[in-house]
Amino acid sequence: MELLPEIGDKRFKSLDDAGITVQVLSNSGAVPDLAPGPDGIALAKGVNDYLAEAVAKHPKRLAGFAALPMASPNACGDELKRAVKDLKMVGAMIHGTTEGRFLDHPSYDGLLAAAVELVVPIYIHPNVPDLTIRQAYYADLPEGADRVLATAGWGWHSEVAIHILRMVMAGTFDKHPKLKMVIGHMGEMLPVMIARIDDVGAADIGHLKRLPSQTIVEQVWITTSGIFTQPPFVAALQTFGIDRIMFSVDYPFARDAQGRKFLDEVSLAPADMAKLCHGNADALLKLKA
Repeated sequence: MELLPEIGDKRFKSLDDAGITVQVLSNSGAVPDLAPGPDGIALAKGVNDYLAEAVAKHPKRLAGFAALPMASPNACGDELKRAVKDLKMVGAMIHGTTEGRFLDHPSYDGLLAAAVELVVPIYIHPNVPDLTIRQAYYADLPEGADRVLATAGWGWHSEVAIHILRMVMAGTFDKHPKLKMVIGHMGEMLPVMIARIDDVGAADIGHLKRLPSQTIVEQVWITTSGIFTQPPFVAALQTFGIDRIMFSVDYPFARDAQGRKFLDEVSLAPADMAKLCHGNADALLKLKA
């Protein structure tokens, strides 16, 4: 945890040792997302101002995702516009649901429209599942095992996948066909399931303009963050395609050296390796070489 707030010598040494030239920073945790009312709006603005100052000191090495006051949906679009236009953020990151609401909720239409207007993505990062879900699925397990199963071991990955699938099934992506979303952890298990969703949902998706798999592959990018083995990468490659996968580490929760080791084990044509390592991120986030 001591590495998390440090944006200085330790961070850059870790990047340099792994041969990583650019890191996109984001707020860790959902406090700005969930804080209600004016306090949440002010907190999100403060986080973004702080992050912008850090990025400005190292513009060739760092970029930033904005935090948003998700508990105040009407304020999210304005803060995203400020963060992108004034603070030069490359998109936004949200953390799971907000008071039980997913991004398919009508209150977030303004936020999604702003992201489309600005041509920036929204990254959905996992968060701790709601208490009722934790009690229903993960209770009565040994201490520690309940936590890991509810969060990084399984639960929060499935929740992000459900978040994207709700947006598909609700028609949110059809309503915002130019919306760009990002999810991490090699696609949050979606690569192994999207063909099945098309198959078993065939009789129930007449309200949609596209098959779920088509919608997802056209409007969702995935990162490798925290997943450094080959089987999930192969599944992601075969479903999402090389143009939708971006290298990411999830520092400091995962180490840059782990990410570098993963890259060294990947077998791709040079042009595809360039897309994975930086080209796709450069294009989506408009990063300057």
